[in-house]
Amino acid sequence: MTQTAEDSQKTDEHGEIEDPEETEEALEPKETGEVAETKETEEIVEEEEIVEEALEEVEKPKREEIEEEIVEEKIYTIPLGKAWISQRKKRAPRAGRILKKFVQRHMKIKTEAEEGEETERLVVSNEVNEKIWSRGIEKPPRKIRVRAVKDKEGVITVYLAEGD
Repeated sequence: MTQTAEDSQKTDEHGEIEDPEETEEALEPKETGEVAETKETEEIVEEEEIVEEALEEVEKPKREEIEEEIVEEKIYTIPLGKAWISQRKKRAPRAGRILKKFVQRHMKIKTEAEEGEETERLVVSNEVNEKIWSRGIEKPPRKIRVRAVKDKEGVITVYLAEGD
């Protein structure tokens, strides 16, 4: 029997023709499991360091801007138990309204503008809103600890207190 050019090419178990370069790679000794694991851990550590550096760069400007403009800052524990008196599907929205009323009353926000004055605004941060809605519309928290910050322009922003 004579071999033709097609017969001389090697085929793998599925009948596909193998590339001679791939067979040479298969003959080379493979890395041990330990070396491969160390390379993977080094890559993971490098990725984590990059992520941490990016987070630090993002967080620093926010803190500096907030600290420069603060005129007044207070920490409150706001009772939201009255929100539980209402219907199940209206509890979380009511808890949000209770929070706003409480901050308006205690930070003495001017709702009506007198001549030549602007009304003060109340802004509830996204993290406070997420905390109220964290267990859904039917089960808001019974109380929440917040930090109210008043800036130069009269804007009052409500943040979660540290550690919550």
